[in-house]
Amino acid sequence: MLEARDRVGGRTQGGVLEGAPVELGGTWIGEGHSEMYALVAELGLETFPTWNDAGSLLLDLGGKQSSLASTKGATPRLNPIAMADLAQGVARFEKLARSIDPARPWAHPKATVLDGQTYESWVRRNLRTPTGRSYFRVLAEAVYADDGADMSLLHTLFYTASNGDLETLASTDRGAQKDRVVGGSVMVAGRLAAGLDVHFDSPVHTVSQDEDRVVATTRDGRAFQASHVIIAIPPTLAGRLTYQPILPAWRDQLTQRMPAGTVIKCFAAYPTPFWRDAGWNGQAVSDRGPVKVTFDVSPPDAEIGLLLGFVEGSEARRWQRWDETQRRRAVLDCFERYFGPSAAHPTSYLEKDWSAEEFTRGCYGAHFTPGVWTSYGDVLREPVGRIHWAGAEYAVEWNGYMEGAIRSGRVTADETLRVLP
Repeated sequence: MLEARDRVGGRTQGGVLEGAPVELGGTWIGEGHSEMYALVAELGLETFPTWNDAGSLLLDLGGKQSSLASTKGATPRLNPIAMADLAQGVARFEKLARSIDPARPWAHPKATVLDGQTYESWVRRNLRTPTGRSYFRVLAEAVYADDGADMSLLHTLFYTASNGDLETLASTDRGAQKDRVVGGSVMVAGRLAAGLDVHFDSPVHTVSQDEDRVVATTRDGRAFQASHVIIAIPPTLAGRLTYQPILPAWRDQLTQRMPAGTVIKCFAAYPTPFWRDAGWNGQAVSDRGPVKVTFDVSPPDAEIGLLLGFVEGSEARRWQRWDETQRRRAVLDCFERYFGPSAAHPTSYLEKDWSAEEFTRGCYGAHFTPGVWTSYGDVLREPVGRIHWAGAEYAVEWNGYMEGAIRSGRVTADETLRVLP
């Protein structure tokens, strides 16, 4: 295993704030993530529920704040007109998503039409109220870490079908944000790597293949020979490697059209999770940034309080150009707006910009721009000679999640074993 970093885990990474572990990258295991739960148990790890037991989720839409009870549900309580508009929008979107085969989205009878428009253009046509549109836009940022105008509608429908439905994607209780790993999700990768021959600080520069072998050469000139290679890095980074012979045109064109999302995770520590006593569960959804989504990520014993805020999409692209003081102030202003004056004065603060990571360059994963699924979907997972691909972006089920990464890895491993000499 050739690992570019000095650690394992990729888009999962552990950190510490006020002595408590935090997940700087991938965080949650959710409803239907059977392979991930099984692997956690196999490795002797445990999970605990994301805090959702008491209090309400705060909604800050259209300049008005309201609350939503801590139960499964992606649809908030709004005024009757906005509620009716949002309900019909959700119903229409989910009906379309159910018609998509996540294994073959390009085969849908209307694939060309769906792939020729963006998520944003669909929102403008199908949602009539500002609140309904705002909610769908915030949902796009929270789920894909990008703006709806950047993504193919077909891709968002595929992603929804791959992950169950909008309720699962957006919910905590019985949803995708249900549980966390005690000690941090990165411990899964750490324990898996304990039995492998891992070469750290070994970023690959060139992948060469002929009829008999494949050779991966690192930046410092070391060469590793094998019969086959599995490339498990983000597609846009895979496209930056040098290949000999060069990749087919279709493969290179594909990776050019799979950009990564933009997300920054911001953590603030407090002596206690004070928002719980005030009747909030630490979760907020807002159409005003830069932080539009928050979670309570306090440790299981709640010895301290930890708030996590996401800065995503175009908000993140603006935010990351500010200096450190401006960035921190903007985040804490959002926390204060949601949870009161106490949120403005954390004991510690930490931020992680995944687009600034040399060996990631964005999170949560890749999204497909218009036309990609219908042009290249049928060859997305196809090996190129002795080169195979794996990762969350290649998963049919639970695409984009740690669960999807595991499933993709196992499929690719089986595929490679079948062709080994």
